[in-house]
Amino acid sequence: MGDDHEAGLSAFNTTLTVGKGISLQTGNRFESVSALAYDLRRTTGFLVADSRGRVLGKVEGPMYGTRPDTPDALAVRKGFFARRRHLVPADAIHEIDRGSGVIELSVPRESIRKFL
Repeated sequence: MGDDHEAGLSAFNTTLTVGKGISLQTGNRFESVSALAYDLRRTTGFLVADSRGRVLGKVEGPMYGTRPDTPDALAVRKGFFARRRHLVPADAIHEIDRGSGVIELSVPRESIRKFL
C-alpha cells in the first residue's frame, strides 16, 4: 500500500465529492435543493421563512389537493398553541435547505393565506 494506493483513494474521494456539496470528511455541508426536486412530504418540522427572511412558522404537514400522492401546499403553524395556520402553496417555495431544515419562500408573508 504505498503512495500509489493513497493517490488512488484521494482521486476516488475527489470524484465523489467535487461539485456536489457533500463531503465524506468531517464538517459535511449540504446543498440547497429546489422545491421541485425535493419531496414536500419530508418537510414536517422545517422552519419557513418569507422572501425577506422573516420566520413564518414551522411546517405542520403537507396538504393535498389535485393529486392524492403529491402535496400541493404546506400547512405552517406559527407557534405551538397557535390556532391559525398558513397555507403555503408549493409554487411559493423558492428553496429548501435540508441541512438546516429551512424553507425559503419567494414571496413575503403578507401574501400567504391563513386558514383554520
